[in-house]
Amino acid sequence: MDQALNILVARLLAHRFISRRDPLARRALIDEAFRESLEHRLHECGMQLLENPYAEYIAIGLKPEMEDWVFGEGENWLSNNMGLPRDAIALLVVLWALIILPKRERQIARAASAGDTQSDMFGEQKPIAHGEEIALGVPEDAIYADFGKKLGGKARFSMNLGQLAKLGFVIRRNKMIHEGPLLDLMIDYAKLAPRIIEGALGEVLKLSGTRIAVEADEDALDTDAELEV
Repeated sequence: MDQALNILVARLLAHRFISRRDPLARRALIDEAFRESLEHRLHECGMQLLENPYAEYIAIGLKPEMEDWVFGEGENWLSNNMGLPRDAIALLVVLWALIILPKRERQIARAASAGDTQSDMFGEQKPIAHGEEIALGVPEDAIYADFGKKLGGKARFSMNLGQLAKLGFVIRRNKMIHEGPLLDLMIDYAKLAPRIIEGALGEVLKLSGTRIAVEADEDALDTDAELEV
């Protein structure tokens, strides 16, 4: 077990995320003893396993009690350890709210209607797909039209979006922004979702989300037309 555990921890540290279909990741999800050993090893380093049954990947992050020691330096408080500026963090939250939040709400609704439960942490070898739920992408142009000027203008928007893609939060493809491996893991749904849904950002996203959805449908129709030709 020690060698397998060492390999898994090393890979998580080096790659930051691993598909839960990977044999070692799958073992961590279904083998309770292996999972406990992994969590103990990470705990000794001030880290914790990031995993939820709806996500396609597993990752590691700081334990809450380590945040002050890592992010708090004198009077300065680092928002993250990835070098992201404040406007990039704001863009990340907006993208999470537009891509992950609606997907998660659909997944939870499907799970409830099917009578599924998340109580068996080790019983799931793969994420709860429930009809192969896929997070819909959002058009880059629509995101910029709604939030770009508030997030530093076109140059900053493009630079920050590129950095988020490089870090694995999003995937850019054909002027569309799609969910990346870390987008569903690095933000705590239980903490952030109520703030967005019940807060002012929820109203902003509700309006812009409708517009983005319409533009995405139009893009899909255009793509279909091109393919038919």
